[in-house]
Order: sequence, then structure tokens, then C-alpha cells
Amino acid sequence: MVGNIIENNVVTIAGRVASKLKFSHEVYGEGFYSFFLEVPRLSKSMDKVPVMVSERLVDKEQLGIGTPLDLEGQFRSYNNYGEDGNKLVLTVFAREINFIDDYNDIKNPNQIYLNGYICKKPVYRTTPFGREITDVLLAVNRPYNKSDYIPCISWGRNARFAQSFCIGDNLKVWGRIQSREYQKKFSNGNIETRIAYEVSISKMEINGENNVNEMEENDE
Repeated sequence: MVGNIIENNVVTIAGRVASKLKFSHEVYGEGFYSFFLEVPRLSKSMDKVPVMVSERLVDKEQLGIGTPLDLEGQFRSYNNYGEDGNKLVLTVFAREINFIDDYNDIKNPNQIYLNGYICKKPVYRTTPFGREITDVLLAVNRPYNKSDYIPCISWGRNARFAQSFCIGDNLKVWGRIQSREYQKKFSNGNIETRIAYEVSISKMEINGENNVNEMEENDE
């Protein structure tokens, strides 16, 4: 279990490969490739989760579109500097990949646990339908003095609880990785559809306080 190696950032997801492998970068002669994994929700819709994998972990030829698999790893972030400014890019860094017969046999195919520090004042809001939401940005430490900055979203009672958090608070969260489409409008009037990735929180704990467990998530 990867949690025995890196205990503050643990991801387990299962689904089917949804894109061809694309070369990402090379570090000390080791090549890394990216692809998307379609992970089912309870609602039978899919989250399209980005994955990064080393060429030394698995044979690239085995990761064809439609291949069912489960994997363990970490949810990582890095900055991508482009024409429209600095963009936070999120991906699951795979540490173990297993080929399976059917991902539908896995009871909970999308799980994440994070233990980090709040690095931005939480933002509480309500949707047009009256649902309460609080956005939390969590800094999760990893080796070599690096940190991953993970956007998290809480709902209902969790949202009301999270709006009182302060920068620097130590927070543990349990939930799932979700993808969400949104539209980016540019100054020239053009509109572009993009995908955001975040952790949808189902359970949280701060500074040893009692857990708040909100079973109602946005699983539409």
C-alpha cells in the first residue's frame, strides 16, 4: 500500500484508460507519460482523471484505450506557465498499477486521503439551487521540501464547518477526485470549455477535533 511510503497523500482509483499515452518529460533518463483514466461515479457518469506514469513502472503498450486497471499513487500539482498566465496543473502520480478484468467489481473506485495545511482563506458560497459549498486550498508536503497544492470542495454541513478554518490549520480530508467542466471567457469575447480537478470531501478532521462526516456529495 502506498500509504506506508507516503502517508499524507494517498490515492486509489480504478477505471478504464480513456486516451493515448502522451510523453510528458524526462528526469535523469527516466521518461514519464500522461493519460486520462475514466473513473465511474455512483451516478454512473465518469470522472476523467489525469494520470502520470513512469516508463519503468509499466509497459506503455499495455495501456491501450479501454484497458481496465486500478492504481495507487499521489495527487500532485505543478505550475504551468503559458500565454494566459500561471496555471495549476493537477495529476495522479502512479506508484503502482494493476490490470484488472472489470473495474465495476470494485466497490469504491475513487478514494483519496490528504493531510495538509490550509494555505488560503476558505471561500464559502451557495449555488443557484441553494447548495452550500466551501472551497479549500490544501498544501500537502512531500519529500525534498516540495508541496502539492490541492483544491478541495466541501458541501452542506462540511461547508459550514470549513468556512471558519484559518490559514495554517492542519486538515485531514477523505473523499474522491472529481473532474468538472467550466467555461473560461477571454477579453476578446472568446469562450473556451476547460476541465477543473478537485477533491470532493466526504469527511474531514482538523487539529484533532471531532470528524464532520457529510455523506451527501455532489455526485451528479
